[in-house]
Amino acid sequence: MRLRRMIAVWAAKCAMTASVHIFHRQGVTWAGKIALKICPSILSELAAQVREDIFIVCGTNGKTTTNNMLCAALEAEGKKVVCNHTGSNMLNGVVAAFALAAKWNGNLDADCASIEIDEASTKRVFPYFKPDYMVLTNLFRDQLDRYGEIDITMNLLKEVMQTAPDMKVIVNGDDALSAFLAMDAGNSYITYGISEKVLDDKDSHEIREGRFCKKCGALLHYNFYHYSQLGDYACTGCDFRRPEIQYNASDIEIGDQLSFTVEGKRIGANYKGFYNVYNILAAYTAVRSSGIEAEHFNDMLARFNPENGRMEEFHIKGTKIILNLAKNPAGFNQNISAVMQDDTLKDIIIVINDNAQDGTDISWLWDVDFDRFKTANINSITVSGIRCQDMRLRLKYVDIPSLLEADVEKAICERVDNGCGNLYVLVNYTALFSTRVVLKRLEGQK
Repeated sequence: MRLRRMIAVWAAKCAMTASVHIFHRQGVTWAGKIALKICPSILSELAAQVREDIFIVCGTNGKTTTNNMLCAALEAEGKKVVCNHTGSNMLNGVVAAFALAAKWNGNLDADCASIEIDEASTKRVFPYFKPDYMVLTNLFRDQLDRYGEIDITMNLLKEVMQTAPDMKVIVNGDDALSAFLAMDAGNSYITYGISEKVLDDKDSHEIREGRFCKKCGALLHYNFYHYSQLGDYACTGCDFRRPEIQYNASDIEIGDQLSFTVEGKRIGANYKGFYNVYNILAAYTAVRSSGIEAEHFNDMLARFNPENGRMEEFHIKGTKIILNLAKNPAGFNQNISAVMQDDTLKDIIIVINDNAQDGTDISWLWDVDFDRFKTANINSITVSGIRCQDMRLRLKYVDIPSLLEADVEKAICERVDNGCGNLYVLVNYTALFSTRVVLKRLEGQK
């Protein structure tokens, strides 16, 4: 078995190298598929070699950022960590993370693993190993034609959680759906959240997914919302309410930088977007829940560079470009909020595809508050991607004019040459990798 595992590791590493250098593709999924074909037990065998804790990160939004931040935080405390940094979060991507981290002798030298897993893929991954911790970021409506309604995802995750009764769930207590799931599954859980009102959302038209209690069906009363269904809630018909928060963020400041206090420590990061408070808090809670003091957490944040299109920054011919993923209404609304925190003049490119991984149903665009862009000091908005005409129509319905350029590279080059020098590129899922490749290439040109 060890010989087969060693061959699988070699094959995965070779496939990855060939994909990147010959075919110019990410190659992670292909590497994992080959490794699993050669050695069907490779994931179980390598996961068993992790000396301490295995963390997995699930949830609709924020998985990749939270997972990479958790990995960096563990490494800052001196741990050797296996991580699927690229966001390849289905079974083959998880296999690849372990296989590519293994040495050429087929063995793994790792203290911890920090693994992002797609919610629908947990059922395929959990038979291979049982994590010590699950970080549950949030549950929003996402790709209805792939995931179905949220109830389907919640039932799937509950079933998976119950196959790992010793796994502790680190849950966003501000999300009524995630909190109910953690309680209902029966696993021990640890909560994080924000107990003070931070934003004034009286003019928000966001869709609130968690309006009704999952326990009894009665209406939930909210003292306040943070965004979407996240906030301070209690059921009007039973005893279900926001749980006591164990890791609470207070004294929150947002703007060009984020900062908050938790456990008496001041945490600060050079990021935009209120949603990043939750990502940072989730990673911090995971580290602390495992018994680590997190003494170097702020040092990690100072060095941490969001990658893979999560508020990733590029500089091309004097233009600053921010690339960010926006794949569902809740995520897009938070992207709009982050853009609006920048009160300087800006150009925006919105790229919408409808490939299978995106979800072919793009009706979710009508649930995004694009009308907020009217007050965002915008120089221009360009629509691009396969469904650029649909995006243009959506903006037309809120009286926002837009430029049309289906080719993403042409759209970027045009704004670099004729824009205001400050560009935000908001993309949905399958546009992310190709757009990032274009930006990296253009940035590298003299």
